[in-house]
Amino acid sequence: MIRHFDHVTIVVRDLEAARRFFGLLGFAEDKAVRISGPQFSAYMGVEAIEAEHVTLVLAGATPRLEVQLLQYHHPDPLPEPAIDSLARVGFNHVCFAVDELEAEVARLQAAGVQLRNAVMEFHHRKLVFLRGPEGITVELAEWKAGVNS
Repeated sequence: MIRHFDHVTIVVRDLEAARRFFGLLGFAEDKAVRISGPQFSAYMGVEAIEAEHVTLVLAGATPRLEVQLLQYHHPDPLPEPAIDSLARVGFNHVCFAVDELEAEVARLQAAGVQLRNAVMEFHHRKLVFLRGPEGITVELAEWKAGVNS
Protein backbone atom coordinates (compact mmCIF):
# COMPACT_ATOMS: atom_id res chain seq x y z
CA MET A 1 0.00 0.00 0.00
CA ILE A 2 1.30 3.46 -0.91
CA ARG A 3 1.87 5.69 2.12
CA HIS A 4 2.56 9.09 0.54
CA PHE A 5 4.18 10.93 -2.36
CA ASP A 6 7.99 10.77 -2.07
CA HIS A 7 9.69 12.69 -4.90
CA VAL A 8 9.65 13.82 -8.49
CA THR A 9 12.78 13.78 -10.68
CA ILE A 10 13.35 16.39 -13.38
CA VAL A 11 16.07 16.27 -16.04
CA VAL A 12 17.53 19.73 -16.59
CA ARG A 13 20.24 21.29 -18.71
CA ASP A 14 20.64 24.36 -16.49
CA LEU A 15 21.12 22.99 -12.98
CA GLU A 16 21.62 26.39 -11.36
CA ALA A 17 18.41 27.82 -12.85
CA ALA A 18 16.47 24.80 -11.57
CA ARG A 19 18.02 25.16 -8.11
CA ARG A 20 16.98 28.84 -8.06
CA PHE A 21 13.42 28.08 -9.21
CA PHE A 22 12.79 25.38 -6.63
CA GLY A 23 14.60 27.46 -3.99
CA LEU A 24 11.96 30.15 -4.55
CA LEU A 25 9.32 27.50 -3.78
CA GLY A 26 11.02 26.68 -0.46
CA PHE A 27 13.19 23.71 -1.44
CA ALA A 28 16.72 23.52 -0.05
CA GLU A 29 19.59 21.35 -1.24
CA ASP A 30 20.07 18.22 0.83
CA LYS A 31 22.54 16.21 -1.28
CA ALA A 32 24.45 16.61 -4.53
CA VAL A 33 26.32 13.65 -6.02
CA ARG A 34 27.55 12.45 -9.38
CA ILE A 35 26.01 9.18 -10.49
CA SER A 36 27.69 6.85 -12.97
CA GLY A 37 28.70 3.26 -13.48
CA PRO A 38 27.03 -0.09 -14.18
CA GLN A 39 24.72 -0.06 -11.15
CA PHE A 40 23.11 3.27 -12.11
CA SER A 41 23.10 2.39 -15.82
CA ALA A 42 21.19 -0.82 -15.05
CA TYR A 43 18.78 0.84 -12.63
CA MET A 44 18.00 3.83 -14.87
CA GLY A 45 18.15 1.89 -18.13
CA VAL A 46 20.56 4.50 -19.51
CA GLU A 47 23.76 3.11 -20.98
CA ALA A 48 26.98 4.70 -19.66
CA ILE A 49 25.04 7.18 -17.54
CA GLU A 50 26.95 10.06 -16.00
CA ALA A 51 24.93 12.79 -14.32
CA GLU A 52 24.76 15.26 -11.47
CA HIS A 53 22.00 14.20 -9.06
CA VAL A 54 20.76 16.94 -6.73
CA THR A 55 18.20 16.27 -4.02
CA LEU A 56 16.16 19.27 -2.91
CA VAL A 57 13.94 18.99 0.17
CA LEU A 58 10.93 21.10 1.07
CA ALA A 59 11.80 22.68 4.42
CA GLY A 60 9.42 21.72 7.20
CA ALA A 61 7.31 19.33 5.13
CA THR A 62 5.96 16.26 6.88
CA PRO A 63 6.23 13.74 5.41
CA ARG A 64 9.49 14.57 3.63
CA LEU A 65 9.03 15.86 0.07
CA GLU A 66 11.83 15.92 -2.49
CA VAL A 67 12.46 17.30 -5.96
CA GLN A 68 15.42 15.52 -7.53
CA LEU A 69 17.30 17.18 -10.37
CA LEU A 70 19.37 15.27 -12.93
CA GLN A 71 21.83 17.04 -15.19
CA TYR A 72 23.25 14.53 -17.69
CA HIS A 73 26.85 14.66 -18.81
CA HIS A 74 26.32 11.43 -20.77
CA PRO A 75 24.27 10.71 -22.75
CA ASP A 76 22.87 14.00 -24.01
CA PRO A 77 19.29 14.31 -22.74
CA LEU A 78 16.56 13.90 -25.35
CA PRO A 79 14.61 17.08 -26.04
CA GLU A 80 10.85 17.05 -25.49
CA PRO A 81 9.43 19.37 -28.16
CA ALA A 82 5.94 19.39 -26.60
CA ILE A 83 7.09 19.92 -23.00
CA ASP A 84 4.96 23.03 -22.53
CA SER A 85 1.82 21.43 -23.96
CA LEU A 86 -0.50 20.01 -21.35
CA ALA A 87 -2.27 18.09 -24.13
CA ARG A 88 0.57 15.60 -24.56
CA VAL A 89 0.51 11.99 -23.36
CA GLY A 90 2.52 11.18 -20.25
CA PHE A 91 3.65 13.31 -17.35
CA ASN A 92 1.60 16.50 -17.25
CA HIS A 93 2.61 18.62 -14.24
CA VAL A 94 3.38 18.59 -10.52
CA CYS A 95 1.32 20.58 -8.00
CA PHE A 96 2.28 21.96 -4.60
CA ALA A 97 -0.18 23.20 -1.96
CA VAL A 98 0.33 26.73 -0.62
CA ASP A 99 -1.35 28.75 2.14
CA GLU A 100 -1.93 32.07 0.34
CA LEU A 101 -1.84 31.75 -3.44
CA GLU A 102 -2.02 35.45 -4.32
CA ALA A 103 0.90 36.28 -2.00
CA GLU A 104 2.96 33.41 -3.46
CA VAL A 105 2.17 34.50 -7.02
CA ALA A 106 3.20 38.11 -6.27
CA ARG A 107 6.44 36.97 -4.61
CA LEU A 108 7.33 34.57 -7.42
CA GLN A 109 6.52 37.04 -10.18
CA ALA A 110 8.70 39.66 -8.45
CA ALA A 111 11.53 37.11 -8.64
CA GLY A 112 10.97 36.61 -12.39
CA VAL A 113 8.85 33.45 -12.39
CA GLN A 114 6.33 33.46 -15.25
CA LEU A 115 2.72 32.36 -14.92
CA ARG A 116 1.16 30.22 -17.65
CA ASN A 117 -2.37 31.41 -16.90
CA ALA A 118 -4.53 33.50 -14.59
CA VAL A 119 -5.52 32.17 -11.17
CA MET A 120 -8.73 30.13 -11.29
CA GLU A 121 -10.97 28.38 -8.79
CA PHE A 122 -11.76 24.67 -9.23
CA HIS A 123 -12.71 21.86 -6.83
CA HIS A 124 -12.46 23.94 -3.62
CA ARG A 125 -9.06 25.33 -4.61
CA LYS A 126 -7.44 28.37 -6.16
CA LEU A 127 -4.98 27.19 -8.83
CA VAL A 128 -2.29 28.61 -11.08
CA PHE A 129 0.30 27.12 -13.45
CA LEU A 130 3.92 28.35 -13.45
CA ARG A 131 6.59 28.00 -16.11
CA GLY A 132 9.24 25.85 -14.48
CA PRO A 133 12.77 24.82 -15.43
CA GLU A 134 13.18 23.48 -18.99
CA GLY A 135 9.56 24.45 -19.73
CA ILE A 136 7.95 22.01 -17.29
CA THR A 137 4.67 23.02 -15.71
CA VAL A 138 4.44 23.49 -11.94
CA GLU A 139 1.07 24.19 -10.36
CA LEU A 140 0.27 25.86 -7.05
CA ALA A 141 -2.98 25.18 -5.18
CA GLU A 142 -4.60 26.91 -2.23
CA TRP A 143 -7.32 24.81 -0.59
CA LYS A 144 -10.34 26.66 0.77
CA ALA A 145 -10.54 26.71 4.57
CA GLY A 146 -12.18 23.63 6.07
CA VAL A 147 -11.70 21.54 2.93
CA ASN A 148 -9.11 18.75 2.49
CA SER A 149 -5.70 20.40 2.61
